[in-house]
Amino acid sequence: MRASSPARTGCRIVVLPELVAACGFANAKSAGYEADDFLAAAAAAEEGRGGHVLVASGDRDAYQLASGRTLILHPVRAGEMARIGPAEVRERYGVEPKQVPDFIALRGDPSDRLPGAKGVGPKGAAALLRKYATLEDAFADGQLAGQADQLRMYRRIATMDAAAALPALDDQTPSWGKAAELAREWELNRLAQRLEDLAKAEAR
Repeated sequence: MRASSPARTGCRIVVLPELVAACGFANAKSAGYEADDFLAAAAAAEEGRGGHVLVASGDRDAYQLASGRTLILHPVRAGEMARIGPAEVRERYGVEPKQVPDFIALRGDPSDRLPGAKGVGPKGAAALLRKYATLEDAFADGQLAGQADQLRMYRRIATMDAAAALPALDDQTPSWGKAAELAREWELNRLAQRLEDLAKAEAR
């Protein structure tokens, strides 16, 4: 029996784990956790093994993961990626990577519909976090006390939770050819062609 095309049935999200598995990659989900949380957990696990990590993400929340062992690959234009480490986070935001959730809470983030602190923009957020290491330190000194509950909620939304439970993450080789076959079966022909091109490139 031939599987229905996700492109026709509108169930692309539901079948995504099947495509990810066909590519040879692990996938995970758990109530109460978002995709970013699993990225944070995977990065922490690899760092714990003494490895180095590349996190490909267009979400600037991921800057909080930057470290001596983890770089963020952030798309800047078609085919180009910026490599974001701790120095780049400091250059762009004026804060340390671990301060990024507090910075986002203060500055706001339209993509997550976070308005930020009233009257505080990017420069003000960075200046506050240079004076106080954390939002809690600022609250303890009487800063932004009237907005503390909202800012704590914004920070929680911006924080990537590395406690998310991961499946086994063994060394894997992508199976682009198998993924291309599945994409053809689903009549996702443009995707199938791209996957076939990857398989051919690796075979050279």
